[in-house]
Order: sequence, then C-alpha cells, then structure tokens
Amino acid sequence: MDEKKLIERADGPVTRSRLVRDLTALGVAPGDTLMIHTRMSAIGYVVGGTHTLISALLDIAGEDGTVMAYCGWNDAPPYDLAKWPTKWREAARAEWPAYDPLLSEADHNNGRVPEALRHWPDAVRSRHPDASFVAVGAAAHQLMEDHPWDDPHGPGSPLARLAEDCGRVLLLGAPLDSLTLLHHAEAIAEAPGKRYVDYEQPITVDGRRMWRRFRDVDTEAEAFDYRRVVPEGVWPFTVIAERMLAEGIGRTGRVGAATSHLFEAPEVVRFGVEWIESRLRAADGT
Repeated sequence: MDEKKLIERADGPVTRSRLVRDLTALGVAPGDTLMIHTRMSAIGYVVGGTHTLISALLDIAGEDGTVMAYCGWNDAPPYDLAKWPTKWREAARAEWPAYDPLLSEADHNNGRVPEALRHWPDAVRSRHPDASFVAVGAAAHQLMEDHPWDDPHGPGSPLARLAEDCGRVLLLGAPLDSLTLLHHAEAIAEAPGKRYVDYEQPITVDGRRMWRRFRDVDTEAEAFDYRRVVPEGVWPFTVIAERMLAEGIGRTGRVGAATSHLFEAPEVVRFGVEWIESRLRAADGT
C-alpha cells in the first residue's frame, strides 16, 4: 500500500511512543519472550517503518525480554528440485550457495520485519536453512541454538522452546492463518494421515559446502488433510485461531490501525494439539 493511501485511512501517524502505548494496552509486558507476525500496511503509516516497530517492541520487552520472528530462506532450493530437468538440476546443485544465517535473506513472503530483525545488533538466527528463526534479546541464544535438522518444527525447535519458556505470540495486523506456532502443534499431534516432506538443501559443515537431506511435516501443502473438518476454501489455522478466540484464549485490540491478537504460546500448542487430534481422529473413525 502506498503512503498516500496509508495517510488517507489513518487517524494520525503511528509513532514509536504510540506503538508502545497500544502494545502495552494489548498486554505486551516487560520480560516477555515474544514471537511476532506483522503486516506493516495494516498498522498504518509507521513513522520510521520496521526500525520504529522493532524498537517499540524492544522498549517494552526490556533487558529481560526477547523478540523473535520466523525467517525461512528466500532463495532456498525448491522442494521439487529433484524433478528439474537433469541439466538444470546438475548446474544448480553444483553452485547453489550454502545457507548462511548471517547473509541468507529471510523469505520475502514473511513480510519486512523478519529481514529487518535479522540485521538488528546481536540478532541470533537459527541454523536450519528452510525453517530458520531469528531472535533478539535475553533468550535469543537459548531459543535458537541447535535447531534440529530434522523435524525442525517439533521437539527441541525454537517453537517448542517458545512454548516451554511460556512465551507469547503477537499478530500485528497479520491474519490468523499466520500463526506459525500451530506448525509445532501439527508436528507433535498424534493424528492419522500426517504428511511429511523430504528435501535437500546446501549447508556448510566444517567449512565445506554440502547438500544435506531434511525431513519435516509438510508446512507448505498442509501437514494433514483438513478437508473433512474445515470448510472449503478456509485455512485450518484460521479456524483453529478463531475457535481459540471464541473460547477466551488470547486478547484482541488495536495497534495503530491494525486489529491485533496476543496469545500465550503454551495455550496455543495445547489447544492446537487437542483440536487436531480430536477432529481428525473423529473424521477417521478412530
């Protein structure tokens, strides 16, 4: 959205101090370990852009708090690389740069904030090429270190540690289907028909580039066949998040011009696992 449209629909510029007030009113507090999902255009005209937003979040979190976001890797090899024509595949594999936590861009589909956060002083990014996260603050190393190569959304992952640390998830104008923590619920849920993907990506090991094979729940085409339990055309995470809000799990308020939500990470995981297991088992007759 261009600046003119943002100004026309806003009730004033969204400044750092206004963000602090709005976020505090929503419930963000000092010492929080906070995973964020942001749609900047929904917030309004943010004076100073992502720098202002991240600064406001860190203002509130303070020295004992942490801000975290999902990065991914914008220029990662596609899952179907093995199906490319032989000539293309061999040329790509021969020179595809290895994932570098410091240099590899965050997935552009995740918005501007993860890319800005990974450039922040003392930012720590996890080692997994396809499912990397980034964090700034007191718990950054603890959240990011030794990100499991396989099942990177499951036990021992940054998402698992976020929940174990009683962290929180903040959707700043972002849609409910962006609640990435529910991928952790999918990874640990015991329900029929769980889908996985296997793929290769280049990483650096002992100073040498190498291709490594990875395995994860299918976060792209959905980890389960939700068609039997979710209305056609509706994303399952939207349904789960709406149900949580209806049951009083999570807070809703406005940050700038954006409808925003604040969830407790352990509650999201608990509810997500129970919803997935109960609905899919019932649909499967088990």
